[in-house]
Amino acid sequence: MSQRNSYPAGVPCWVETYQSDVDAALAFYDSLFDWQPSGPGPLGGEGSEGRYYVARMRGLDVAGIASQPAPEVPVAWLTSIAVDNADASAEAVVRAGGTVLAGPFDAAPAGRAAVVADPSGAVHGLWEAGDRVGARLVNEPGAWAMSQLSTPDPISAAAFYAAVYGWTTQSFGAGAGAAMLFRLPGYVGGEPEQPVSREVVAVMVAGDGPARWTPNFWVADAEATANHAAGLGGRALTPAFKTPPGMTLVLADPQGAVFSVTGVGARP
Repeated sequence: MSQRNSYPAGVPCWVETYQSDVDAALAFYDSLFDWQPSGPGPLGGEGSEGRYYVARMRGLDVAGIASQPAPEVPVAWLTSIAVDNADASAEAVVRAGGTVLAGPFDAAPAGRAAVVADPSGAVHGLWEAGDRVGARLVNEPGAWAMSQLSTPDPISAAAFYAAVYGWTTQSFGAGAGAAMLFRLPGYVGGEPEQPVSREVVAVMVAGDGPARWTPNFWVADAEATANHAAGLGGRALTPAFKTPPGMTLVLADPQGAVFSVTGVGARP
């Protein structure tokens, strides 16, 4: 279990999902992860349309669930990275070959944000914290643990994330399980007992499909969670596979947003 009160620039800090039917999404994730939603607040700050809920566990923020800000915005999960200045970071994204898709815009009083894509099209967010620093509870059953980038061009991705966020890469594993670990030098996150450096902030794997970021949530039992998700209208996209923390499955919620779960045992 980890509680977070702040995130240094360059560290992924928040995950949120945009849904066509926000009430159905609330019911699905509340049942799956035992989240308690707070809200709704306006999407994008005062004066904007749409609804935004903050999901909580034991009173601590864990994720966002929101209505689509526009019909063309896909149903998906968005991982956001902490930055000191959203405007300057958006400019850095463009200089490194990426694209600014929305913003920067104020989401007062929570913070200032932008939605961007890397050169291969993997969409992620920039978050300049105001009142909300990001996820306050991570790395325990029901909470977000880490996000993974799947991309057809890992070399270009490594260069982009190094230029914009200061990340370095480290090979991990071999064969079908090979991955690259993104590290932020000097950062101390994660858990003391984890099998990789506590500088690790994200994972990258080579993939044939469109580039995308996928959040991973810890659960007590991954296969039981997948069965529960299926009973709620979701579906498993992969068979269970072994990762260092435990057995992992990739799932889609009833509206199609993709995420993964890893079984790590019951909450201490």
